[in-house]
Amino acid sequence: MAKDDVIEVEGVVTKVLPSTLYRVKLDNGMEVLAHISGRMRHFFIKIVAGDRVKLEMSPYDLTKGRITYRYRD
Repeated sequence: MAKDDVIEVEGVVTKVLPSTLYRVKLDNGMEVLAHISGRMRHFFIKIVAGDRVKLEMSPYDLTKGRITYRYRD
């Protein structure tokens, strides 16, 4: 699978879980488990419940994703 074969979606963080995991409700109504990307960890970007985020998801597993961007308020 190439790096370009990802699905980008947006959603809202509903719950913050231990080990930098997050429960995210997508715009289409699905709820997925997401973790933070390495670049966001490197720059200490904090994510709290209620934040709007952009996710990358694999077409093979649509229940998990990677948070790549947190939108500003």
